[in-house]
Amino acid sequence: MIRTKDSILNDYKNYVKNQQALIDGLKSKLNKISFSRLGLFIAEILIVALLINIGFSWVLIALTVIPVIAFLFLVKKQSAVQQELSYAERLLWVYQNEVDHITSNTNGYMDGENYSDEYHPYSSDLDIYGQGTLFSHINRCNTNNGLNILAENLGRPNEKIVILQRQEAIAEMTEHIDKTFHFRAELQNHKPGQLDVIKDKLEHQLPNQLKFTNNRALQLYVKIGPFITFGVLILGAIFGGYVWKIFGFVALFNMGLIFFNLKYINQVYYGFTGGSNLLDSFSGTIKWTEDIAWRSPYIKDFFKGNDENNLTNDPVSKQIKQLSSIIKAFDTRLNPFVGFFLNVFLLLDLKCSFDLNRWYLKSSANLVGGLYRISQFEELISFATLNYNQPDWNFPAIADAFSLNGVELGHPLIHERERVVSDFSLEAHPTVDIVTGSNMAGKSTFLRTVGINMVLAFAGAPVCAKEMSLSIFKVLSYMRIKDSLNDHTSTFKAELNRLKMILDAISVSANSFVLIDEMLRGTNSKDKYLGSKVFIEKLITQNTPALFATHDLQLSEMEADHAHKVRNYHFDIQITDNEMEFDYKLKHGSCKTFNAALLLKQIGLTLS
Repeated sequence: MIRTKDSILNDYKNYVKNQQALIDGLKSKLNKISFSRLGLFIAEILIVALLINIGFSWVLIALTVIPVIAFLFLVKKQSAVQQELSYAERLLWVYQNEVDHITSNTNGYMDGENYSDEYHPYSSDLDIYGQGTLFSHINRCNTNNGLNILAENLGRPNEKIVILQRQEAIAEMTEHIDKTFHFRAELQNHKPGQLDVIKDKLEHQLPNQLKFTNNRALQLYVKIGPFITFGVLILGAIFGGYVWKIFGFVALFNMGLIFFNLKYINQVYYGFTGGSNLLDSFSGTIKWTEDIAWRSPYIKDFFKGNDENNLTNDPVSKQIKQLSSIIKAFDTRLNPFVGFFLNVFLLLDLKCSFDLNRWYLKSSANLVGGLYRISQFEELISFATLNYNQPDWNFPAIADAFSLNGVELGHPLIHERERVVSDFSLEAHPTVDIVTGSNMAGKSTFLRTVGINMVLAFAGAPVCAKEMSLSIFKVLSYMRIKDSLNDHTSTFKAELNRLKMILDAISVSANSFVLIDEMLRGTNSKDKYLGSKVFIEKLITQNTPALFATHDLQLSEMEADHAHKVRNYHFDIQITDNEMEFDYKLKHGSCKTFNAALLLKQIGLTLS
């Protein structure tokens, strides 16, 4: 069956509908459990009241136990259903987010605004980071490392072998798209910094914090102490008398040990507080990645470091489960009453510290790599989701020789209902392509269309085109130039700074590709023309390909003086009964039709 955008949207809507029905059922089940618990509580009160009124009865005493046991069973059941409901709601959010993304181009994941940098070679001009950008369109990451990897792959071109490997990996991940929704649901409540806290804890804090567990005498007592305590307790129950005093001394000694080491225990525990559920989520996500026999070398490389550091035969998911179990036991100290008795009888805080030390020596290095693997999968899943949601997009061919050829290129951030596509190709050698045209006709959008698809291609992602093949370029742009009061920089000075950045880059990088939109707008028309002309000639001398959008028709005359080095393209308009019609199609040659006079007339200004 051929996938279409409509069929994908319908699938997501069905997922949402089914998930909502499941959630409604779980909420109903929780209500029934709550009423059942209330009924058992009332039944227990009635049985106790009968016991008080009727007097001693073995039958009634036995009956008092039944509601208690049933109540405890329901408490455990309610906890399990509550966890199931929480997961179902997170999965619903994942599905609903895809519906919203397709229908209204909104995305609930982070938009990457913190990666914005106006000094970056192209990110500000091509809308890579921030609200309504390529990052916000693609991102499905929740961890800091996942966000960083995504930002890095959108911020610079990869090598050819990496691009091809990523294409293969993204295509393979798309085959498992149903599982990726569950992967994302497991991490949905994860805050970006939580994984970093655990990583820092394992790498930098625990080695020193666990040193107190190297005390041999303390190790021995933690092993035998609970047996001594229970032994004295049993003897006290049998013989009474002084044995109870001995028991009191043992209990006091146990609490003294806990109190004496409380500073170290708290340091060990800090950073893991309440983290068992998060670790369980990590374990579930990692287990899925371990269960699949991945084919692509790019994904296989995610596991290599872990295999080398693994001192046990256990998979990372199991090792995380083991850590989670230790933290769950540790978490009992959050209940002061329960924690007190468990420390008196079992020295629980110390036992957990020693268990954590044994786990740390075997598994910590492997776990750090396993946690990073989650982020690597997140980033790849982001592109796989893009690939799945856009069945009409295609992976580009990456050429060794200088080339760029696009068939039906479209801007990925413009909805397909409004998107206009164009064909564009470079010659076999570098040229400066001058694009002229009317206001609002599509010049700037076309430059961004070419640039942003190049960014996608170099990230190993599918591009918004029927076909595309290109060699690897270092993209440099000059579009949105702003002044800065804080930096005491005028528009013209900011333009000069940007031009210098481009000139410096093309002098050292032979594979540069330059995108210029209306150069030197901060100066007079004569200097603007002469400066633009000199810059174009510099690009020609450097054999640097460029797309140069301008309103200055004189620049299009350079084609006559630089045959085969300068090409002219344009976007025009059709004017019918003083009404403008735009087709936003790229055409050969310089522009002949303009609309400034008409636009000025619409606001009350008439050119003579």
